Amino acid sequence: MKILAIESSCDETAASVVENGKVCSNIIFSQTEHNKYGGVIPEIASRAHLRSISSVVTEALAKAGCDLNELQAIAVTVAPGLSGSLLVGANFAKGLALRLNIPVIPINHIEGHLFSGFIASSTLEFPFISLVVSGGHTSLFYVNSFSEYSILGSTRDDAAGEAFDKTAKMLGLGYPGGPLMDKIAVSGNPNYYQFPRALNSNDSLVFSYSGLKTSVRVFLQKEFPNGVPEDKFPDICASIQEAIIEPLIKKSLYAVKKCSVNHLVVAGGVSANSRLRKRLLNEAKKIHIIIPDLEYCIDNAAMIGFLAEKKMSVKDFYQNMELNFTVNSSSLRASKKEN
Repeated sequence: MKILAIESSCDETAASVVENGKVCSNIIFSQTEHNKYGGVIPEIASRAHLRSISSVVTEALAKAGCDLNELQAIAVTVAPGLSGSLLVGANFAKGLALRLNIPVIPINHIEGHLFSGFIASSTLEFPFISLVVSGGHTSLFYVNSFSEYSILGSTRDDAAGEAFDKTAKMLGLGYPGGPLMDKIAVSGNPNYYQFPRALNSNDSLVFSYSGLKTSVRVFLQKEFPNGVPEDKFPDICASIQEAIIEPLIKKSLYAVKKCSVNHLVVAGGVSANSRLRKRLLNEAKKIHIIIPDLEYCIDNAAMIGFLAEKKMSVKDFYQNMELNFTVNSSSLRASKKEN
């Protein structure tokens, strides 16, 4: 079975060919138009998807050595994300499916991240805990099967990735801020400055980052009203980064213990953070930690195709497929019950 997958939920245009659980190609085109604005501009993002989607799909097919007529289905991200961006991917998938007379499998972006650990490790087993952490989402899940999972806790306000980007912007580091802060923090002392960790009690699985942003802003105004000296950047970045990732680690490990499981999957753009990876692997000696390779941490189509293939294995799936689905910008909470 060969599936073409398309992902366009935000500012990455991505396409992948997946065959029998194997990723044959995974092409990602990251939009740079937003850098000068310090964040993603929805209209600019959707126009950029329109310009690039055809060439990205063509490249994915070519790299996989796959002809259009070999495809059995097309998978596409339909939620959550920017409505205009999602529409570009969904409409492209529908048009191609009509031409080839094959079904389209609508996939939730967060579910794609949720199960991306299976791409990284063949030893991953149900049940497991999954931390999905990105620019728009920070949630812990208990995952029992490909169709059965529950939300253990989410952020009350900002996502961890948003905290990275907004505090980096305060420092004048540019966008996206997370990777820039990670790079600078390597040479800094993570305990040099103390920033707050909200909702940090032992039994809480809820996150909050709005207070951290306020704390950083007040700190910079008080300590460095004329701008941050260059030699202070490593320690400041390392200290902010520590305040962001420490709750992620603490709450994830607590969830593993609370639910009596042995596997923890960490996925989403923030899972590429080097400090988060290092601390998790060092502190969770008795837990099987699975963090996908960097190309599967950011928004990608391989995870969409992989999950679609699993969904297609369900009996009578083909008979239930139609092209009348719509995109939805809302988060996963709308469709999954939170514990």
